Amino acid sequence: MPVDDEINFTILSVPDIHPEIPFKSPVLRAEYFSFILTKEGSGEYNLGDNTFPFGNRSIYFTNPGHIKSYELFSSKEAQIIMLTEKFLQENVHPQIYNEFPFLLAEIVPPNEQTETEFKELEMLFDQVGFEFKNNSKYKDKIIGNMILVLLMKIKEWFWANYNPLVEGEHNSRIVKSFKRTLESEFKKILGDKQGQVNLQAQYFAERLNLHPNYLNSVLKNKTGRTLSDWISQRTLSVSKSLLVDSSLSLKEISYLLGYSEPTHFSRFFKKNTKLSPRAFRAAHKSP
Repeated sequence: MPVDDEINFTILSVPDIHPEIPFKSPVLRAEYFSFILTKEGSGEYNLGDNTFPFGNRSIYFTNPGHIKSYELFSSKEAQIIMLTEKFLQENVHPQIYNEFPFLLAEIVPPNEQTETEFKELEMLFDQVGFEFKNNSKYKDKIIGNMILVLLMKIKEWFWANYNPLVEGEHNSRIVKSFKRTLESEFKKILGDKQGQVNLQAQYFAERLNLHPNYLNSVLKNKTGRTLSDWISQRTLSVSKSLLVDSSLSLKEISYLLGYSEPTHFSRFFKKNTKLSPRAFRAAHKSP
């Protein structure tokens, strides 16, 4: 169920939206964050090749871009908060991922809380639900402050048990998959020179079923280069090859590389080489 269109936020009772138990969801890709608090219930969350069982007094969250499914074996009392990145940035913290980097993590199992900890989270969810039903003109900010407290609690309790080795292995696979995807995109033009590459960050993130910010974070942490750096450097390498080893016009090369106008390509090329494409071709082309 999508979040509210107006404020990019909603909170729901899980038994209300899934009255028939057991329930097995289809595989889905959500474009919002989910925080699921289960007071009494059990089931499994499936994320890629990982299956995470959960039970009473547990909390679990997923971020945008996840390919996931879930199965409910029982669900007597549980709540789910769904909110967008936009809501978090506008009402919780403008640099949300700097303050709470765990929101970008891909593999985080459900966390079972002590009775005392769970009561604190339950009170927070209940208060968020109460404010969500109010018509206060400050509703978004009030809820945003409560979500801030929720994130602080998760950071304190949940994140302490995070296993970085699991994420490290997962991130290494992401880097390899990205490199393969990047190369496969350029093969479109390095072969028969008939295709046109898509060099948008969103495109690569969607191909890998990841959130763009998460993909960028993984690449930067693992390789020292951002997503934009990887795309730009490979584009520059391929453009040099096309200028030197082909007779394609600048307009044709610009098109193949996904530029709408040759002037855009020329600006990119000169910024990175200090030479215009024509000058570079003239300097390196064999007589």
